[in-house]
Amino acid sequence: MQISIITVGKLKEKYLREGIDEYSKRLSAYCKLQVVEVSDEKAPEEMSAAEMEQVKRKEGERILAQIKQDQYVIALAIEGQMWSSEKLSAELDKLALHGRSQVAFVIGGSLGLADAVLKRADAHLSFSKMTFPHQLVRLVLLEQVYRAFRISRGEPYHK
Repeated sequence: MQISIITVGKLKEKYLREGIDEYSKRLSAYCKLQVVEVSDEKAPEEMSAAEMEQVKRKEGERILAQIKQDQYVIALAIEGQMWSSEKLSAELDKLALHGRSQVAFVIGGSLGLADAVLKRADAHLSFSKMTFPHQLVRLVLLEQVYRAFRISRGEPYHK
């Protein structure tokens, strides 16, 4: 299975980089992993609603340019469905069984995802109704994908 993580912004914090590196290494036994960082749009602290939409639209264009036509796209969005780890595992198994082995998870920038990206997505996934820094979500996502593969193979994992 080919898993792509398409995300807005560069990862700056060392502690997050170390965690992501660890889970990327662990995932190499289960899938081909690619992390694609698209640049975030520079924006002032105070923005109008129209300016926020413009920032999301520009970031969205960069994201969409990275999505391949045959990829199954799962957008991380606060308004998405909440899945258990077992459900994520089952969904990835189902995709592989149906020949959809190219999966892209999309993580937006600090303002979220553009409507065009949400429309392109095949599924919307939420980790919580809480708001998390998008860079932290990258680490949590990799841990959950790793856990999903372990569940699928009947390997031990922390419950």
